[in-house]
Amino acid sequence: MEDSEAAKRAGRASLLRRVWLANAAVIALAAVLLAITPASVSARITVVELVGLLLTLVALLALNLLLLRRVLLPLRRLTDAMSQVDPERPGLRLNDVEPRDAEVASLTHAFNSMLDRLEGERRRSARVALAAQEAERSRVARELHDGVGQTLTAVTLRAERAADGPAQAMPGELTVAADSVRDSLEDVRRIARELRPEALDDLGLGNALIALAERLSRDGGLRVERNIDAPLPDLPEELELVVYRVAQEALTNVVRHAGATRARLTLETRADRLLLEVADDGAGIAPDAVDGSSTGIPGMRERAFLVDGALSIDAAPRGGTRVRLDIPIGGQS
Repeated sequence: MEDSEAAKRAGRASLLRRVWLANAAVIALAAVLLAITPASVSARITVVELVGLLLTLVALLALNLLLLRRVLLPLRRLTDAMSQVDPERPGLRLNDVEPRDAEVASLTHAFNSMLDRLEGERRRSARVALAAQEAERSRVARELHDGVGQTLTAVTLRAERAADGPAQAMPGELTVAADSVRDSLEDVRRIARELRPEALDDLGLGNALIALAERLSRDGGLRVERNIDAPLPDLPEELELVVYRVAQEALTNVVRHAGATRARLTLETRADRLLLEVADDGAGIAPDAVDGSSTGIPGMRERAFLVDGALSIDAAPRGGTRVRLDIPIGGQS
């Protein structure tokens, strides 16, 4: 299919050639008129001769304009067709344009190829977003069912047993039930905190990252060194959330997969850029795991893309893995 398209484009005339032919036709016409007409110009040009020259010049320019408009008409049609493309209506291509010039044909083919790539990337991004949403919902449902649900079921059974049992055993049973309810509340708070970090709303990005590092150090047995600029510039909420989520995912990967004992969390501003770096001293990441969904890296890339950032993952200087997020903040408000 592409070979046939290339052959068709090769068979079409070049736009530059057609423009040159149009101008050449006008110049040739002027030369013919000079050769076959008795028109002449005196050493001291007269008014009649000047008027004749001006009229001839205007006629030649008008003819040149008419020919060029005809030659460049495919470009105008192509521009009009491009303006009709709507991202909300995928599938529209410039098939109704039949350019006669190789350059216009190449531009049409390139534009259609660009639309194919954009729509393919949009579909892929939508699938990744939906998969991430469903995975998060499944995780929350599983934790609610396996943790909170089972605990509350046990509390219900214990309360029923206490109500049917002897009165002297009721205080002890109720105390145990109250402890179970308290643990369930802690689980609910933890799940809510993972869905939307309260520290980010209450303390700001810098302090929220400090709280995240301390919690992972306490619960995950990982020593996290922090190097966070203070004060940070005012940033949009969505940008702060992206930075926090990338740091959270990167540190969680260190705890789960890296086998590391130490990690370093760095957040700094350089001119009009915000730089986040998470490095560890673990075993490193396998090349085939860089795009694996189990590590959450595609989700981090999607988040970086949303704020025009760039995410890179490579080997840390002292071994292990380094995750870097570079976000321009010059135009953020």
